[in-house]
Formats: sequence, structure tokens, C-alpha cells
Amino acid sequence: MSKNDPQGGSQERGLNRVMLRKLVVVAVLMFGFGYALIPLYRKICEVTGVNFLTLKDATVEAPSNTQVDKTRTVTIEFDGNSQGPWRFRPTVASMQVHPGEMTQVTYEVVNTQSRNVDAQAIPSYAPQQSAAFFKKVECFCFTQQTLGPNEAKQMPVVFYIDPKLPKDVTTITLSYTFFEIGGKDKKAG
Repeated sequence: MSKNDPQGGSQERGLNRVMLRKLVVVAVLMFGFGYALIPLYRKICEVTGVNFLTLKDATVEAPSNTQVDKTRTVTIEFDGNSQGPWRFRPTVASMQVHPGEMTQVTYEVVNTQSRNVDAQAIPSYAPQQSAAFFKKVECFCFTQQTLGPNEAKQMPVVFYIDPKLPKDVTTITLSYTFFEIGGKDKKAG
């Protein structure tokens, strides 16, 4: 057939349509097969007992951290002192925790100035012997903080009390002093 043959062009278009239909059918079948694999995979795993996660049973107790000492509680008191142009305070005054239990508390700071302020928080503990047993996982005191003009921040402290804390320690005070770094010569930026 020549390129100018009108019948050859229509035959080619017909073959293209047939090929397009076949490709659409293959694509739909592939999607359906992929979609069907999820329940099929679960059923195969259930039958063979391989990689099968059972559904939660109401009679089964949820796993717990075995290092948490549920036999005692420690009162943690929170305190915030500021040495600079801001308001700084914990959002709660105290809480009861079990040794070994992961806990979070939030401190709030508000820059009352119309300029940027760089600051750092330094923790202290009472009684002093408790410092070795107070384990911080995440804390705003790990890094220097920059507060924009009139900015307010909520800053978390994630911690746990080491279960080896002596039994006679029933109350720990975590106190932060938040102070400015670099002086007052910075301008708002």
C-alpha cells in the first residue's frame, strides 16, 4: 500500500483502535489484580500462619512498658524563672508520674519586646541527687531559642524518671532559668 492510499490509513486507524482497547483492558485487569492482592495476601498469610497480625481481641491486654514502676508515683513540680524581656512559665504546676513512664510537659514563653531575642534555658533539680535520675528525651533547653518580636512559643519537655530513683525521693522539682544571650544590642529584623 502506498502512503497516499486512503484505505490503508483507515485500516491502520482500525488497528490502532483495537490495540488501544486491548491496552485499556490490560490496564483495567492489572488494576483489578493489584486491588485484589490485598485481601488475597491477608487470606494466604492467615491460612499459612506467616506474617499474620491478629485483630485486637478484647480479652487480650495491650502490651505495656515493663520498665514502668506502677507500684509508686513521684510528684514532679515545674518552675520557670526568667532573666530577660519575656514571660516564661510551665503550663502545669505539677503532675504525678510513675518511674519509667514517658511524660511530656510544656513551657510557654512570650517575648515582650519589639526586637528579636536569643535565649537559652538552663535546668536545675531539687533535690540535687534527683538530677541523675531525671532523663530528658526532648527539651527546648538542648538548643538556643530565637524569639521574634512579641512572639509566643509552646516548648515541650519529654522526660521519664529512671526507675532506679531512690524510694525516699517522692517529689522532684524541675526548674528552668531562661536568660538572654548576646545582650540587648540586636535590632528587630
